[in-house]
Order: sequence, then C-alpha cells, then structure tokens
Amino acid sequence: MEKDSEQQAGTTNPQERDMESNSLHQPLLKRNLTLSSSPLALVGAKVSYIESLDYEINENDLFKHDWRSRSQAQVLQYIFLKWLLAFLVGLLTGLIATLINLAVENIAGYKLLAVVQYIDDKRYMMGFFFMTGVNFLLTLVATVLCVFFAPTAAGPGIPEIKAYLNGVDTPNMYGATTMFVKIVGSIGAVAAGLDLGKEGPLVHIGACIASLLGQGGPDDYRIKWKWIRYFNNDRDRRDIITCGASSGVCAAFRAPVGGVLFALEEVATWWRSALLWRTFFSTAVVVVVLRAFMEYCKDGACGLFGQGGLIMFDVGSVPVRYHVADLIPVIVIGILGGVLGSLYNYLLHKVLRLYNLINEKGKLAKISLSLAVSLFTSACLYGLPFLASCTPCDPSLVNSECPSTGRMGNFKQFNCPKGHYNDLATLLLTTNDDAVRNIFSTNTPSEYRVFSLIIFFILYCILGLFTFGIAVPSGLFLPIILMGSAYGRLLGMAMGPYASIDQGLYAVLGAASLMAGSMRMTVSLCVIFLELTNNLLLLPITMLVLLISKSVGDCFNPSIYEIILELKGLPFLEAHPEPWMRNITVGELADVKPPVVTLSGIETVGRIVDVLRNTTHNGFPVVDHVGPVGEVHGLVLRAHLLLVLKKKWFLQERRTTEEWEVREKFTWVDVSERWGTIEDVAVTKEEMEMYVDLHPLTNTTPYTVVETMSVAKALVQFRQVGLRHMLVLPKYHGNGVAPVVGILTRQDLRAHNILSAFPHLEKSHASKKGR
Repeated sequence: MEKDSEQQAGTTNPQERDMESNSLHQPLLKRNLTLSSSPLALVGAKVSYIESLDYEINENDLFKHDWRSRSQAQVLQYIFLKWLLAFLVGLLTGLIATLINLAVENIAGYKLLAVVQYIDDKRYMMGFFFMTGVNFLLTLVATVLCVFFAPTAAGPGIPEIKAYLNGVDTPNMYGATTMFVKIVGSIGAVAAGLDLGKEGPLVHIGACIASLLGQGGPDDYRIKWKWIRYFNNDRDRRDIITCGASSGVCAAFRAPVGGVLFALEEVATWWRSALLWRTFFSTAVVVVVLRAFMEYCKDGACGLFGQGGLIMFDVGSVPVRYHVADLIPVIVIGILGGVLGSLYNYLLHKVLRLYNLINEKGKLAKISLSLAVSLFTSACLYGLPFLASCTPCDPSLVNSECPSTGRMGNFKQFNCPKGHYNDLATLLLTTNDDAVRNIFSTNTPSEYRVFSLIIFFILYCILGLFTFGIAVPSGLFLPIILMGSAYGRLLGMAMGPYASIDQGLYAVLGAASLMAGSMRMTVSLCVIFLELTNNLLLLPITMLVLLISKSVGDCFNPSIYEIILELKGLPFLEAHPEPWMRNITVGELADVKPPVVTLSGIETVGRIVDVLRNTTHNGFPVVDHVGPVGEVHGLVLRAHLLLVLKKKWFLQERRTTEEWEVREKFTWVDVSERWGTIEDVAVTKEEMEMYVDLHPLTNTTPYTVVETMSVAKALVQFRQVGLRHMLVLPKYHGNGVAPVVGILTRQDLRAHNILSAFPHLEKSHASKKGR
C-alpha cells in the first residue's frame, strides 16, 4: 500500500532518521523482499514525506449526480473560467517577467556604468571593490531570502514542476512566499553577475501564479467564492500549472510556440488538445504584454531597460549559405555537444552531492557558500580581461561603435587606448544576456582571439558547475548557452576560409548542441532557438545538431533534470519501462507488500478510525460480501473518510443511504478537497459503535488490472492515465479467493524499489545481454 502522507516525528524509527541524513546518497528503500516504503524526498532545505496527487476522476455517486444536473449555462461558465484563468496566468507572468527584466537591467546597468567610469579614470582597484561589493550585497539578499524564508525558491524549480505534473505533490513549492522570494532572489542573483539565468525561475514563477489563481490565493487568505472552488482539485490545478510553466518559458525567451512545446516535451506527463489551446493562449498573452512594455520602454522611459531587456539574440540579418562540406563541422558540433553535455551532467551531479554535504551543516554554511561563489565570480569577471591584449578596431566595420565605452556594445574599450578594444572584457564585463548577444554577433570574423575564447570557455565551465546548487534562484539555460557558444565560435574560427557559415551562427549551433546534450530536448529547443535568433534558414542544420547531440548524450547518462529528480528523491515515473519489467507480474509485486487493508460497504466508525490511525494509506478497496464471495465495489480515498468523520455522517443502524441523504450533507466540491489528518477529528465512544455507508463516496470505476499483467504494461497505463492507485484483481474468482490481490502506487512501480525486492531481475537481464 502507498505510504505517502505525513507522519509524526515521534514515530520515525532510527532507520528512517538515517535515511533522511543520507537521502541523496542512498536509495529510499533499504529492505529487501518488501515494497513497503516511506516516500522521502528533498524539497527545499529538508527531507519531507511527500504525497501523490489524485488526477483520476473520482466517479462516485456525488460526481455522477453533479454531472447529470449541470445545466448548459454552468458548463459554459466552467469552460469560460478555464480560459479566464489562462488569460490571467499569461497576463501576470508577462507583467512579472517585465518587472524582473526592468530591475535586472537597471541594477546591473548602473553597476557596470560605475565600474566603467572607474576604469576610465584608471582607478582599477576602486572599480574592483565597487563591483565585488555590489555583487556581494545582491547575492547576500537573494541567499538570505531563500535560506530563511523560502528554501523551495532556490534552484530552477523545473524538476519539481516535472514531478508535480507527473503526479507528485511537492510541498510548499507554489506558495505566495515562494513566489515573492523567487522574484526578488532572481533579480538579485542575475544582477549580481552570477553564472545563472532567470529562465528556470520564470517557469517556477509562472507555475506559482497559476497555482495561486487556481486555489483562490495563498493558503491563509483563500477566496471562498464558489466559482473558484470549481478548480480546487488536483486535475484542474495540473492543467493551470501547465499553462503557467509554458508562460514562464515564453516570458524568458519571448518564444510563445517554444513555450508550449517546452511544456509538452519537457515538463508535462499528460496532454490533450484542449490544454494545448489554452497554453498557447497563455503564451500569446505573455508575448503581447512583453511587446507592449518593450515599445513603451524603448525611448528611455524605463531607465536602462530597453533593447537589452529580453533575451532575443537576433542573427536574422546574416545570410545563411551552406554546402555539403559544411555538414562535417556541423556533425562535429553535434557530437561535441553530446559528449560535453553528458560530461557536464556527470560533473554537476558530483558537485551537487558535495553541496548537499555542505548545506547539511546549516544555514550559515549555505550563505557562506553562496557568498564565496559570488566573490570568486566577481574576481574572475573583473580581473581576467586584464590578461587579454588590446585589439585595434577594424576600420571596415562602419556600422559598429568601436570602441564602446557604455554598459553594452560589442567592442568594450576597457583599459585599452583610443581606437582599440578588449575582446575578453566584451564577453565578461557585461550582463549574461549581453554576453550571449556579443558572442552571437555576426559579420565580425576577426573580433575575438582564440586565447580569449578559450579563457571564456574554461571560466564559464567552472562557474557553470559551481554556481548551480547554491541557495539562490537559478536557471541552467543561460550558463549552458554561454559554454556552448564559446566552443561553437572556436570551431567556426578553426574552419576559417573553409566554411561558408558565419562564426556567429557556429556559436548559435554550439549553444544548441550543448543544451541538447545536457537537457536532451529536441523539438522545443529547436523552436526556441528559431524564435530567439530570428533566422529560419538555420532550421535544417539546427535540427541535425540537436538530434546528434541528444543521441550521443543518451549513450552516457540521463538528462540534467532527471539527475536532479533522482538526487532529490522525487518518485518520477519514466515514460519507458525497463526491459526486465516484462519478466515480473503485478501479482508478484502485490505478494511482497503488506496485506491489503479493505473496508466494507457499510462500515463501523470505530473500524474506520482504527484504519486511519494505524495506516498511512490513501486509498482503501471497498468490498461488499455477497454470501461467501466478496465483490469489489470500488475505492474510497482517505480524504473522503476524513470528510465523513468531520461532518459526522453516521448511521444508527447498518443500512444503505438514500441519494437525498447524501446530497443533503455533501457537495461535489467538498469531495474534491483535502481534509486534514485523523488527529484533527474527535469521535466519541458512542459514535464509534455507529455505522457509515461508504457506497456514495466510493469511486465505483477505479482502474484495475489482472494479477497476471506484466509490470511494464501496468507502468505505462499508470503513467499515461495519471493514476494514484491501481487495484490488482485475481484472475479467478471463487470461494477462498480474496477479491483484491493488492494495490499498486507509484512507489511500487519505480525500478529502484522493485529491484530492492527482486534483485535477481537485473542480474538475469544483464546476463542475457552479456551472451
């Protein structure tokens, strides 16, 4: 049975305490020959007991009556409210994304202008101390907020969203405090010049907005309007959060189609056409909001926010011509992206394990780690350009400002004399967005030296590994783009006159290859890059690079988000079952679990209270005994049993209830919500002897499988339908045969847990492969 609800700290045994202290280093299951597990996962700063979500439609009598009694006007109102929520998600995500971009551009811009002024005045040490001090304070603000107020706001948030849409309830991930800390922390961390982006945080912010709108506000201040309560269920909340995630990607890249495809390919487990339309509508609203503010701000009405405010790396002006010979370096870029992407995933996995050990030492250790990374980053960004030699401006570049002395520009003068520029300062002494624009620059074949690009690549490889994982909101997209664009441009320079593709386009292909090699996305990434670069002619070779990179990367390790999911212990169900899962049946899985706990159709209050107090299961088969043979009536949820006890819907004698009695006490909205814990319920001794008719609250159509079905087939059905419980029924019925063999949950279907009980399965599969 599933054990996925919170338990009291006093009942935690020593084995579970040891499990918490080593949650990132040891599997969640330690015992063999049993599938009983306590689902622990690292959410934010602590190991939590997590629950699954009820995405399945609970077809009990109340639901059926409500569905039959809905008028056409109520159905249209429900549909209209879904579209209204999709509009509000897009609108608010667009507004907050604009706020973040405006704040980052102004804070980082004025900081860089002051640093440039110190350098122009030859006050190099003052410039260093000013830049380091400002970055230190910004990082301190972001870290303190995450450590003390919302630990779940640290990191990108995308793995947790993937887990949620897969059916895992990640606690405290979508609250108002988390969203506020994510917004302010993203501004501080990005403006501090750390090697991270705001793309992942924007996806998380979009999901937070969607969740808060769907539930009517924060937990303590929820709006109790009836029409808001329509959406206070896991199924509708999943759809709204999917809209929020796609809106966040759109807000980060100004890529509406890419945002929809990102949600479809990367984060969503369950999809349908109606959801596709609503997510596209949300991203369209985001793009309109962003474009409106860009038009308003382009004349200087928003301070330094303007052209550089949104990630848009336009290379559409350069002609794209390539021949068969150009496919060789393109293929090389794809292979490099796959190898380096998988290597990056491997090394980042090790770094995150190390950071976990450091973070376990307490809040001060987390803050110290973040500030140490900030100091190292500031020292490198300011100091390394002094190693590069000055380059004279190319007089043929008539349309380019060379040298540039502002915060933006392609040819930063830095410490060089008039008429010269420092190419390494062009890449380092700027914001991450502008660094990408500069390295993507086209028609500038002689702008960068090989030495400078090698330093840039090595530095961002180091920063990309050690910045991700500190206690600030962070995204992985931009660091990977910076690393990939460096080796892409280097390869373009190595090709020299033999290539007909511009060096800036090689940088674009390098960035795409490393993202595919690390994140293992293809379709959504291809569209995002097309919308980013505004060059449709890149489509064929971009597709080729992405396919090669993903294929090569898959040969070595999983994607970076899957690695993070595994590190956190979130029970994510993969789309493809392991080959050895064909060799075991669901009946065999049920046999190694504790005996199934069933309830009668008409049950005593005392029995229900006893079951709820002594188990942590969230679903119970309801069995009606007809003569000597029991028949499965359906499945009743723990939340519904608690609802019955709280409303004291008890009967004096053992009998079935009439339909009007049920509707008088409950509504379908009551049934869709969760109702606390058994400790919140008070039942008298007299009430313990009374009865409850469970038939009206029982889901009479739960998903069932026969005990002879393979685990592989059951896993595919479980994941695609979005189940929380799967009943296993016997193949043959009769006297002496239990009506229910067992219940399977997501914990039981995870490969890691199955192998802990059946270790011979993997060994037999490995021996077959070795023949």
